[in-house]
Amino acid sequence: MGPMNIPARLSILIPAYNEQTTIAQLLQKVLDSRVDPAKIVKEIIIINDGSKDKTQQEAERFIKAHLKSKIMLINKPNGGKGSAIREGIKRATGDIIIIQDADLEYDPEDYAGLVEPILRGLAMVVYGSRYYLPGQRHEAWSMHTNKHGLKYLSFAVGGRLITWATNILYGTHLTDEPTCYKVFRADVLKSIPLQCTGFEFCPEVTAKVAKRGIRIVEMPIAFYPRTVEEGKKIKWTDGIEGIWTLLKYWF
Repeated sequence: MGPMNIPARLSILIPAYNEQTTIAQLLQKVLDSRVDPAKIVKEIIIINDGSKDKTQQEAERFIKAHLKSKIMLINKPNGGKGSAIREGIKRATGDIIIIQDADLEYDPEDYAGLVEPILRGLAMVVYGSRYYLPGQRHEAWSMHTNKHGLKYLSFAVGGRLITWATNILYGTHLTDEPTCYKVFRADVLKSIPLQCTGFEFCPEVTAKVAKRGIRIVEMPIAFYPRTVEEGKKIKWTDGIEGIWTLLKYWF
């Protein structure tokens, strides 16, 4: 597997449900994220998953103000994050696809580092890890975990449990399986028959990538978690569904 022809097109899939307070700011961050234009051209695809607030209007307003940028808005009935991602995959025309949440937990400034292993032909799948990697320290993680206390700690423990289960079942060596930042060579992701509708996108795609024997490379990322009161939607029951999804595809 050799290096990619550059500039490569990066399709940024943004599933959004009731994110009127953050969608415009997030889109600006995506546009402003520093990538070498000689290496990467951005294609932004927003998938509005039946939002009941003004997410659609905020996205449309942003697009009208940035007509020179390649931004597409897809409006669909509510079906869950997985269904939104699947719709985005169908529409993506890029060489590389990255998943980007519509909140502000993840920083688009990490794009350059995440896509580099794929551009260089060193990986087909890259995950952004919120946890410590050799030689790396994530100050944002420890700061916000301390700020939000035990309520956020439950999410962190759940994520660790799913990561542990993934490594045991599939022989991977991941530190952060449920990370949002999952990056794929487009031909690889488009060839995977996904059936997810909700948050089980993460364990399903990880299981199917691992079963194909594709190595998942991890790169460090920043992380700024929000609370349930601030709009966090994932629940403890999604963790149970994640474990079940891993077991289902293992069998």
